[in-house]
Amino acid sequence: MSVTVSAGPRQPRPLRHLASAVSILTVRHSGRPHGTTVGTVTAVSQRPPLLGVCLRIGSTFAQLAMAEGRFVVNVLDASQTGLARRFADRARADGAEQFTDVPWNPDPCTGAPLLAGALAHYSCRVLALPRVGDHDVLLGRVTRAAAHQGVPLLSYAGDMFAGAIPSAAACGAPARNRKENIAT
Repeated sequence: MSVTVSAGPRQPRPLRHLASAVSILTVRHSGRPHGTTVGTVTAVSQRPPLLGVCLRIGSTFAQLAMAEGRFVVNVLDASQTGLARRFADRARADGAEQFTDVPWNPDPCTGAPLLAGALAHYSCRVLALPRVGDHDVLLGRVTRAAAHQGVPLLSYAGDMFAGAIPSAAACGAPARNRKENIAT
């Protein structure tokens, strides 16, 4: 079957309709913390416990995590939308300045920030950074994990939602009976 991916600004982007928890990745490099928001973290394996994180090619975070050999995934609570937007802003301050007024404690395994209020923290040792399509996939082995009760911050259709996603039509999704062209 011949298919295409819509990429124009007015055309739907079907892959954006995969819902996922919003996380902030953190690393301590040369004694300075650094963080970035991501919307694609997945459990790759349970035995051993492995996570995969999709990052744009050339990501500063990927370079720092590779240099340090470790990083932390902070899964955000529904109340942390502002924090997610802050660490997603490419014009944000660099290094420790981006953590000004952000409560955190150093992870005992990595030294990277464990963000206060996050639903879960995963300390990871870097395994690899393969290029897959138009992203780099940071693969990490979980060495320490903690989870807390709460409602997750979710990413869907290019926006963030507190624990529940409104109907697809409200998010700009195509009608159910309309077929989308996506690459296979």
